[in-house]
Amino acid sequence: MWRATCTMGIVSIRLVIADDQRLFRQSLRIVLEHASDLKVIGEASDGQEAYELAKAVRPDVVLMDVEMPKLDGIAATKILVKALVGTKVLILSSYSDDDRVIPGIQAGAVGYVVKDATAEEFVKIIRATHEGLEIASPYLANLHPLVLARLQGAHAGATPAPALSFSGLNLSPREREIVDLLVLGKSNKEMADQLCLASDTIKAHLQHIFRKVGVSSRLEAVVFFLTGRRAS
Repeated sequence: MWRATCTMGIVSIRLVIADDQRLFRQSLRIVLEHASDLKVIGEASDGQEAYELAKAVRPDVVLMDVEMPKLDGIAATKILVKALVGTKVLILSSYSDDDRVIPGIQAGAVGYVVKDATAEEFVKIIRATHEGLEIASPYLANLHPLVLARLQGAHAGATPAPALSFSGLNLSPREREIVDLLVLGKSNKEMADQLCLASDTIKAHLQHIFRKVGVSSRLEAVVFFLTGRRAS
């Protein structure tokens, strides 16, 4: 469903910003509305408010923080994308939230943007999200379609997701087990419980894996193991 408004020949992408920090919301709004094709039509300070606001105003894109009161961003995303098929959600993330982004993608978000991205990156990512484009960015917005399909549990027709390839990576059997769980979106605690290891041990294994494959975050690792490429 196409809902972007058109005024004087300019297509406006309608946005809702959901974040519990008022100063961040207001600052981001000012930055985004400098772009002639972006229009912020509402703000929310918690997940429940974001869901109710989105139902009322039906934005094209919701910028959704992860950590919010009443209803967190992941839970809000899950119910929002079911209720509003034409609305896309981008998770707002800090680098320290990286392990929360994957559950956000599983909940139905199409990607994420790091909060300290530049104004130009924010605008570029929102435009690409609205148009359904995959973009390469240091801030990893829309994910590779294969990554989205795997994380969201989707299937391209009847074709199963391909098995992971560890060829030439020199990963130990334990590291391969951890990678298998990583691409399923498991948290450190869930991995630790399943493998009967301490969370700190899982964290150490992940850092070792990241160094071996030349990435710096969980999502970059997921992209690499599912697509064979590093985010640029």
